[in-house]
This record gives sequence, structure tokens and C-alpha cells, in this order.
Amino acid sequence: MYLVQHFYEAHARYLGLELVAGKSGLSRRINKAEVHRPGLSLTGYLKGFVGARILVFGKQEIEYLRELESKIRAERLKAVLTPSTPAVIIARGFRPPKELIVLCDKNKIPLFRATSTATNLLSRITFLLLEEFCPSVTLHGTLVEMFGVGVLIQGESSVGKSEAALGLIERGHRLISDDVVRVKKKEGSYLAGSGPELTRHLMEIRGIGIINVAHLYGAVCVRPDKGIDIVVKLEEWDDQHFYDRVGLDEKFIDILGISVPYHVLPVKPGRDVVLLLETIALNHRLKDMGYNSAKEFNAKLLETIARRQKKKVIHETHP
Repeated sequence: MYLVQHFYEAHARYLGLELVAGKSGLSRRINKAEVHRPGLSLTGYLKGFVGARILVFGKQEIEYLRELESKIRAERLKAVLTPSTPAVIIARGFRPPKELIVLCDKNKIPLFRATSTATNLLSRITFLLLEEFCPSVTLHGTLVEMFGVGVLIQGESSVGKSEAALGLIERGHRLISDDVVRVKKKEGSYLAGSGPELTRHLMEIRGIGIINVAHLYGAVCVRPDKGIDIVVKLEEWDDQHFYDRVGLDEKFIDILGISVPYHVLPVKPGRDVVLLLETIALNHRLKDMGYNSAKEFNAKLLETIARRQKKKVIHETHP
């Protein structure tokens, strides 16, 4: 549930918002990631008007309202302020009409004033609301950045996720979040992971405790968020399990409706997990550039087999 109060507390400074009236309505819900200017609706034409959006009054709206008689002004404003209107924002620092202040106080609709232009407010607020309303999920794992690739390391508890991430940080890679990763689907096309503010830059290492990566290794070894490009699951080595040795069969995992390349990395004493994770990240970059080592090897193998079969046919035909 996203309230006007949450929006105000989080973005008041960024947007330069000043609460003018309707303080008792801060508990109103924002149900749509949309904001618009009333415009033509102030003339009385309400066909297609959606009242569940934040209203922004710009210069044209304020000047138009000033030209109306007080009674008509109140009627027009009452028509656009529906019971589902989350909030009203006046742009350019204009003084709100008296009738608007009275209606907002009476109907418990928060009324704000901002210094920015209406166009600027529309773009900024739309972006902020889309961020808040985009689909999200919380996953267990450790998110790191290697060579510009966002890698989500998952696995059972105590398999060595944090230790592997610590080894990567030691090599100059960056930590985004340890243990808990918040994943958001941005613009409907890609995933971005971040960590809770409470545990930001912190890691839990068994036998050591909580460490602050930014303090130990410097601010260059952390970042607040990163797109998720690969998911790697660490699991204990199982001699009875068949592990892919070529890499032709690419696996994917679905996160919020988006397919992400998925790798299972068996762990046992003697295997350099940090080096293997770096190799997975580098190999992913090569694939993005159009080069696939496994497919190239398979093509060469098929060519070699075809050549040998051809030679065999020729030898049998002309002994």
C-alpha cells in the first residue's frame, strides 16, 4: 500500500513540495502510477477523465481559474476533485485559489505547492511512481558486479555464497547486496537488484560476524544497485549427478516474467569458486558480443566428423 504520506516523505525535498492544505488526507492511497493536468476538464468536459491520478495545476490552469467567477470556479474544481483523487500539486509556486484550499481541506485531499514547472513535475513524478509501482520480489542470495555483469549468487545456507562474494571483492569486484536482494522489473524489460537500507554494504561471514565492505575495502567496492544478468546457484558436489561439460544446453530461470541465464556451479574442496564465477561472467560477456565457445566447438566437431565420414566413403568406394 503506497500512501501520499510515503510519497511526500520520500520525495518532498527532490520535488520541492510544500504542504498547503488537506494535511488530514496524507493517509490517502495512490493507486495509479499516473499524474496529469486537469486542462480541458476544468471547462466542464469530463468525458474520459480519470480521478484516481495525482493532479498538477500549471500556469494555464491557474490563469484560467482566475478568470472565472468564484461560484463557477468552485463548481469546476469540485468536478475534478473526486473521492479517489490522491493529491493536488500547484506548479511554479503559484498561490492556490481560495476555493481549491477550502475543497481540499473539506474533502481531505492533500494540496501541495512546488517551485518547478508543470512539465517538469509531470516527468519527475511519473518516473518516481513507476519506480514505486514496478513489480518486485525479494530473493535470497548475494548480488555482485563482475566486469560490468550483475551476478546473483544463490544456494543453500552455508554453501559459501558470502565467502565467494568476499573473494570477488578482494579481486576488485563490487558488492550490491548480501543475503537479501530486492529485485524490481524496470520498464517491463530488465531486472535491477538492490539491498535493504539497513544492511547496505554489510556482509555476514560465519566465524567472523558482520563486516562493512565499504569501510574495509573502500567505497569503490560497493554500489547501490545493478541489473541482474546471470543467476549462479552454488551446490555441493554430487558424484551421482551429471554436470554439463560442454555448455550447449543453456539454462534459464524465470524472475518476474523475465528469463535470466542460469548456471549450476558444483562446489567441493580444491575448486576455485571465485575464479569460476569470474569465468562465467566473462563468458557471458563474450556471448553478448556474439561469440559462443561451446557452439564454435560443436561446429568444428561436426565438421571433423563429416570430413572423416567423407574420407571413409571415398576409401570404401575406391579401395
